[in-house]
Amino acid sequence: MPRFAANLSWLFTERPFAERFAAAAASGFGGVEFLFPYDHRPEEIAGWAGTAGVEIVLFNLPPGNWSAGERGIAALPGREAEFRASVDTGLAYAQGLGTRRLHAMAGLRAAGAEPDVYVRNLRWAAARLAPHGIDLLIEPINGRDMPGYLLDRHALALDVLETVNAPNLKLQCDLYHLQIIAGDLSRTLERDLHRIGHVQIAAVPDRGEPDAGEVYYPELFNLLHRLGYDGWIGCEYRPRGRTEDGLGWLRLDSSPRP
Repeated sequence: MPRFAANLSWLFTERPFAERFAAAAASGFGGVEFLFPYDHRPEEIAGWAGTAGVEIVLFNLPPGNWSAGERGIAALPGREAEFRASVDTGLAYAQGLGTRRLHAMAGLRAAGAEPDVYVRNLRWAAARLAPHGIDLLIEPINGRDMPGYLLDRHALALDVLETVNAPNLKLQCDLYHLQIIAGDLSRTLERDLHRIGHVQIAAVPDRGEPDAGEVYYPELFNLLHRLGYDGWIGCEYRPRGRTEDGLGWLRLDSSPRP
């Protein structure tokens, strides 16, 4: 049976952040994820999640100056000390929230992002997180949604994983991005599942609920089950209306077929 996590930066935004945890639980989600927790104290967030009875499965490391347009600093030369500090900040939150996965955003080419810097920083971060049982994730993001992002190809992400060669560095496989970048989702999952530490979903091309568009998700859920994937499936989509009104796909019988 798939385990679905609501991305609270995208879903239930009709409510204040503190109320989204309970809303997710009431809607049938067993886990939650979000972009950045750093506007709140870890003990506050842990309290909201604990009261709701949901697991916090993923969030991002601090990305630099997000409001100014930065999209990660892991590959930016001259920002290595800042990146290491961001890993320590993310680690402190992860320990407070019981989270086992952290996503490191690479950064934009226009800001000077360099693959060699990215590899060195990821190698350091993976080693920093490994003793704490935390996986470091990297995510290829399509160039339509995030123009100029360094890690904009699935093949490049695989190359980075191979080069860094750290057991706890894994792929955050957003099937929305992957369909736009490369397609061939089933074969890619079959080939690369051993590299995947987290899966995310949204409809293609509108990034709405995963019940329309060019990807038939029930079959992919069944495939993940057959392949033995036991992780979470993060729901990082843009509701077409009120969040609860678009959850018919979740209420349908999505249990794997034999």
